[in-house]
Amino acid sequence: MTHRTLALSLFALTLVSSPYALAADDYPSRPVRMIVGFPPGGATDLVARFVQPKMSELLGKQVVVDNRPGANGVISLEMLARAQPDGHTVGFGHIGGLVISPAIQKVAYDPLKSFTPIGLMVTLQNIIIVHPSVNAKSVSDFLGMAKAQPGKLNYASSGVGSPGHLAAELLEAMTGVTMNHVPYKGGGPAITDLLAGHIPSFFAVISTAVPHVLSGRARAIAVTGDKRAGALPDVPTLGETVRGYSATNWYGLVAPAGTPKPIVDRIHRELTAALQSPEVIKQLNSRGIDSTPSSPAEYADFIVAEAKKWHPIIRKANIKP
Repeated sequence: MTHRTLALSLFALTLVSSPYALAADDYPSRPVRMIVGFPPGGATDLVARFVQPKMSELLGKQVVVDNRPGANGVISLEMLARAQPDGHTVGFGHIGGLVISPAIQKVAYDPLKSFTPIGLMVTLQNIIIVHPSVNAKSVSDFLGMAKAQPGKLNYASSGVGSPGHLAAELLEAMTGVTMNHVPYKGGGPAITDLLAGHIPSFFAVISTAVPHVLSGRARAIAVTGDKRAGALPDVPTLGETVRGYSATNWYGLVAPAGTPKPIVDRIHRELTAALQSPEVIKQLNSRGIDSTPSSPAEYADFIVAEAKKWHPIIRKANIKP
């Protein structure tokens, strides 16, 4: 039996005896809390606030974004796992909290059993940016700086085990360079320090970086996905220099385990409608983010596949919290 099959079977058994199933017809009966595991200003928070107005409209009740940063999103997911499974508390499931952190530290939840997947929301690239004072304008320049001073080129990420951290570890593994990781508690604080010149480089989520690159306050070196970003078409991919390189980021929506299927189906329907609405797509695309809604089952399979991809990289890099 696969991990996903086991998780969905446990979900089904819980659903049969769940007292919240009786309340599905009345859902939602009060505002819905959407827990986001990072501070305001970062990419996760940005996506939540793009989606929140449309979700509120479609659900007929206010959706409230609740920022609970810390430990690469782990704190927020631990809160979500303890919440009542009645659909009035949902949260962002992302590569950091569902794939990376459970592989490097003890967490008070099981990424497959503690949550009910609602659907994938978006995929987005990471991007290497530097302060304008840094003497690097290309991937070759950046790698040359790292090679000239092994272990001394500082780069920021949104936390230990974050997508940016993994993107940097993959680059090191594929090129042989070594850099010095400076983890922050989210993309917002990290971009603030880069713009102030306190940190020279940042493996950022692209949505955090786009406005600052366009304004000239930060310089883009490369994006980490398989193709150039529509929001920054002149910025090359890392794979154009480092053949075979690819690292992407993603966010989805999850609910506590045992949330009744009719409620999950309702949230999924409105989430998909929000992600397909022209106004939300326009906002997302302006920051280099792709709307990629999926079914709950597809999202569950995707989480398992991402764990299989990244866990060997985590072990090789010996990442510790």
